[in-house]
Amino acid sequence: MWEIGSPHPGRGREDHEAPSDTARPPAEAERWIRERLGGGRWLAWVAEAGGEIRGHVFLALVERVPEPFADNDSLGYVTNFFVEPPYRNQGAGTALLDALTSYARGARLETLIVWPSERSDPLYRRSGFQPSAELLELPLLTADGSTP
Repeated sequence: MWEIGSPHPGRGREDHEAPSDTARPPAEAERWIRERLGGGRWLAWVAEAGGEIRGHVFLALVERVPEPFADNDSLGYVTNFFVEPPYRNQGAGTALLDALTSYARGARLETLIVWPSERSDPLYRRSGFQPSAELLELPLLTADGSTP
């Protein structure tokens, strides 16, 4: 059984590996995470096993401008979802996503959005996430940092 706990800085960059000489210092990342979690607009869940953190997922709460004729509930952006490789396919990812979606329903978020990796797409789909015909994006930078 997975224990889903409180916020904690994550590890791992599998989908976005960068050379170690360009990696952000851990202290800088930890400071960023602590500031965001402390501000209440970001939330995080961790999966623990054997007293160690084995996975995490983050949720950014996105407010929408109120409209006079419709409910305009906030939405949530799901990001930085990671489970350590030896602990995958054992229910940790599902437990994390269940905890996050349960929170989102209780908070009456209108929608959850995510840009899944090829590896995470099946998990999101099993949890009810569906492709959207409504979302458009405008990439402003390419992978190498140049403009398209």
